[in-house]
Amino acid sequence: MPELHPELYVHPDISQASTLPAAFYKDPEIFERAKEQVFARTWQWVGDTDDLKAPGTVKPFTLLEGFLDEPLVITRDHDDRLHLLSNVCTHRGMLVAETGDNARYLRCRYHGRRFGLDGCFQAMPEFEGVKGFPSESDHLPQVPFGLWRGKFLFASLDPAVPLEEVLKPIEERLGWLPLQQFYFEPARARDYLVRANWALYCDNYLEGFHIPFIHASLNAAIDYGSYTTEIYDWCNLQLGVAASGETAFELPQDSPDYGQRIGAYYYWVFPNLMLNFYPWGLSVNVVRPLGPELTKVSFLPYVWDAGKLESGAGAALDRVEREDEVVVEAVQKGVKSRFYDRGRFSVAREAGVHHFHRLLSRVLAD
Repeated sequence: MPELHPELYVHPDISQASTLPAAFYKDPEIFERAKEQVFARTWQWVGDTDDLKAPGTVKPFTLLEGFLDEPLVITRDHDDRLHLLSNVCTHRGMLVAETGDNARYLRCRYHGRRFGLDGCFQAMPEFEGVKGFPSESDHLPQVPFGLWRGKFLFASLDPAVPLEEVLKPIEERLGWLPLQQFYFEPARARDYLVRANWALYCDNYLEGFHIPFIHASLNAAIDYGSYTTEIYDWCNLQLGVAASGETAFELPQDSPDYGQRIGAYYYWVFPNLMLNFYPWGLSVNVVRPLGPELTKVSFLPYVWDAGKLESGAGAALDRVEREDEVVVEAVQKGVKSRFYDRGRFSVAREAGVHHFHRLLSRVLAD
């Protein structure tokens, strides 16, 4: 392993460790380094494949718009295969697909260069006499992608580990959930603009320590005394046991949690994804950096049992988010103080934050 930057070092023993320094949350240079060293090498949530069922489907999008800003396009070719491609024409850099459509091929409207739905170069007008043309560099680059349960799509520009390895702990714990049946409910989706560093938002999510102090409604829905954190390689789990009388999962007998009244499985996936499983379904939270002190957070609900939407730990998510937002923005102001540098971790309550800081420290190594 390369030598770590001393200023970003986080001790592996949580009882001895201090948090990342305040500079991490405000330094534009560290923010820029994270683009390639953290985000380009990790799996990013793209969405579901429910609108990619028909052969000939073309769907352009920008990966982490406002941050990575990588133009990509998903296609389903006429052999029924999915492809994730660069959406940049190999001639002059024009966007190839500007709108979603159903098509026989991709054609750049700037100079007419044409590609198959698999990204392979097909034709180009007025290029007679060009030596060594076409070549491999004239195809649209293929971008690594992964499907979870054949439904949820992830992309990575340069993945450090396979998607299956990242999601394995979640699959082993919740493999019984019929994720293919979950449906997106756009009316309940929300975007929030948070005036704080993206990692500070994740810090807040990764500990239940603040729940009794900040979230009265959530604190009433879960048993705080039974709240635990489990650490894995690239994700961690906060297990929310339902308070007496609150809605809980109906667990199968082969579940490791069978016999407990689980109200929520809060999974965080490095670096910026939260998968919150409730008895009603799944709330996907995507944290998108926009600047050293500006973050966009998207709440994307996938419903399984609509009758449970208004009960238990999965109810009142907008209220909980707004309560978190106020606190995180205040902490962003605090870490800019000349008098604050690092804090210490609660061994009992902040194992998730320590795990996050250790991972950041490692991947940002020289």
